[in-house]
Amino acid sequence: MGQIILLAATAGALAWPALIGLGVWLSLKNKWRPGLIAGWSTVFLSVVWALGIWAFLWEPETLVVRRVEVVSRTWAGPPLRIGVIADIHVGAPHMTRDRLKGIVARMNAEQPDVIVLLGDFVGGHAPADKRTTFETRTITNGLTPLARLQAPLGVWSVLGNHDWWYDGAGVEAQLTGQGVQVLENGAARIARPGGPFWIGGLADYESTRALPSYLETLARVDGPEPVIMLTHWPDPFAAAPDRVALTLAGHTHCGQVNLPYVGRLLHASEGSARWPCGLYQERGRKLYVSGGVGVSILPVRFNQPPEIAVVTLRSE
Repeated sequence: MGQIILLAATAGALAWPALIGLGVWLSLKNKWRPGLIAGWSTVFLSVVWALGIWAFLWEPETLVVRRVEVVSRTWAGPPLRIGVIADIHVGAPHMTRDRLKGIVARMNAEQPDVIVLLGDFVGGHAPADKRTTFETRTITNGLTPLARLQAPLGVWSVLGNHDWWYDGAGVEAQLTGQGVQVLENGAARIARPGGPFWIGGLADYESTRALPSYLETLARVDGPEPVIMLTHWPDPFAAAPDRVALTLAGHTHCGQVNLPYVGRLLHASEGSARWPCGLYQERGRKLYVSGGVGVSILPVRFNQPPEIAVVTLRSE
């Protein structure tokens, strides 16, 4: 459906100027003088046409780098630069293998200390066994640029709901084969000069193996070192313990469409409405929600461009 809408948008982008040109030619040929209503209707439709090109064809192909400073009372040691990529949605409109290669290159150019991927690597809602051979090949090949990600402290990830709808175990296996370490209510201790820390990853709500649990994940943390937690949905943050220095989430796409005076149109969950985009602090706990780089449901973004983030985590 998304590809059909994208084709329709492309056709509309080409058709309206052609119709305007035809109208001008007929007016000159027949010496017509368009009335006031016709003139204002043309202006209105031209504005709608321009906004449609922006939202369906141009903005979803852009990329911004968000640079975020987070000061946490539970962080220790020198500042940590965290590269964040969320909601890639390979196989959906606007996310080709070449585009993901460009996103990976842009992230590598930022030279983060560690890179985290926050789930929804796959686009669409159908399981793998309901996809065509072309679709599954597109998804498999489309994710291969992730092997090029470079960070001295590794590349870590969690899975998202779209990954589990497709084939969670299969997506996990492909990521692992590309050097991406997948966490599901698990944690890993990372040594570095200035003091070690832990990265934990919560299970997805659609996982067939577990539900997201801070307590289960923190039970695997052996020591007093600070913890960074990864989750696809922002919703689990409601239960975040004080000892977690920072929770990083995706899923929301920052609403994908953010209209003046109206606000964000897409709220994928209760947590997405409560924490839709950006940096939040509640009772001293910190959450950053990334808008991600892909699209879902509709191939559109407006006033909410695709983003990668570099989050610098510092101690008080």
